[in-house]
Amino acid sequence: MPLVAGVDSSTQSVKVVIRDADSGELVAQSSVPHPDGTEVNPIEWEKALDKALAQVSDKKIDAISIAGQQHGMVALDSKGEVIRDALLWNDTRSAKAAEELNAEVPDIHLRTGSKLVASFTASKIRWLADNEKPNLERLAAVGLPHDWLSWRLSGSRNLDDLFTDRSDASGTGYFNPVTNKYELEIVRTATRGKSDLILPKIVAPSEFGGETENGVLIAAGAGDNAGAALGLNAKVGDLIISLGTSGTAFAVSKTPTKDPTGEIAGFADATGNFLPLACTLNAAKIFASVAKLLKVDLDEFASLALGAKSGAEGLRLLPHFDGERTPNRPDIRGNYSGITHENLTPENLARAAIEGVIAGMVFAAQALKREGFTAERILLVGGAAKSEAVQEITAAMFHSEIQLPTPGEYVADGAARQAAWALTGKADWSIGTTKRIEPKVDAGAVTANYLELISKL
Repeated sequence: MPLVAGVDSSTQSVKVVIRDADSGELVAQSSVPHPDGTEVNPIEWEKALDKALAQVSDKKIDAISIAGQQHGMVALDSKGEVIRDALLWNDTRSAKAAEELNAEVPDIHLRTGSKLVASFTASKIRWLADNEKPNLERLAAVGLPHDWLSWRLSGSRNLDDLFTDRSDASGTGYFNPVTNKYELEIVRTATRGKSDLILPKIVAPSEFGGETENGVLIAAGAGDNAGAALGLNAKVGDLIISLGTSGTAFAVSKTPTKDPTGEIAGFADATGNFLPLACTLNAAKIFASVAKLLKVDLDEFASLALGAKSGAEGLRLLPHFDGERTPNRPDIRGNYSGITHENLTPENLARAAIEGVIAGMVFAAQALKREGFTAERILLVGGAAKSEAVQEITAAMFHSEIQLPTPGEYVADGAARQAAWALTGKADWSIGTTKRIEPKVDAGAVTANYLELISKL
């Protein structure tokens, strides 16, 4: 039976799954952590990937695909050497650069589907141009985490062999997801005039971009959210709420979005459709921080939250501990409000933490609705989705049935599905089942109050 490998090179770790290309059956999996931080030497990702692949090296694979965290800037010189540590999606130092580029290219949202924020690669390139001129002079090519890893896996050191896919390229801020071509004028603007920058070629979703020295075929790969949608086998009309380090609300749509406010990023998906997405910087880390404050583990934290009434008796948390992306307030910080002697309890502190994070997801989903997307089904995924408290509060605040797919490595599974698609021409697996969560309380007033607070930021 042919075997395929799917890789998720995320902010926190690299995960590898090995699946049967025909049935989708899970054969093996492995994981290796990544260094923490908002800038990381890409070589550390390569080392982690090598270790993860070594753990499953007894399985002979026929094809591999790598999905990875979007936006990160991997700066390369003419010899293919890494110039500096990669600036990741959650590095906000380029917020001012994003504002400048939006002003210099006022129709950027029409050309790329997205108004820039600090996360986008174009913003980071402008920051490099203004703050590290010697590095700009050395700059010969810019890759993203997933396409750099694919290139390294191929063994090539020729920059012309760099390849990516439309989903990840759509997070650069200089790619048009409708024409599937780079907007080179935006690249020149970002670099303040550099016209010879090499960018990865775009490979179609079901095609291979290269192969390893051992003859393993390397598929196009994908951005992490597009990989997750593919792993979930999401269809047009699905809204996916993902709660990990960050929180994302993204939808599978037949039509592109071009939001002038910048709240919605007009990404492409990994099949040929579009994946409009809103992202918050603060999600599961908030739960961990508040649990630490309360000196409880995450299970006890969830129990405390379920022990409080909906609305936490008026206690509110705006969870912008690391600044925020949706809404775009990179310098804002979190705060508790509405505190009284009576409501300042561990239960309410825990409940408000979850409600505050989920309110951000509702805000993001409303932005998608404003751009014309109507959700037919809501899927809740991510590490925090395993919590009963998170499940219950999400259903209540969205005032809708929430579907919980079988827990899994959705991004890596999506990469594996893509590798199988390229190898066999199909990948119509069904992985796991879904659990349905109905709202237990009417949290409409609580949600409306949070949305009002967020809109005033």
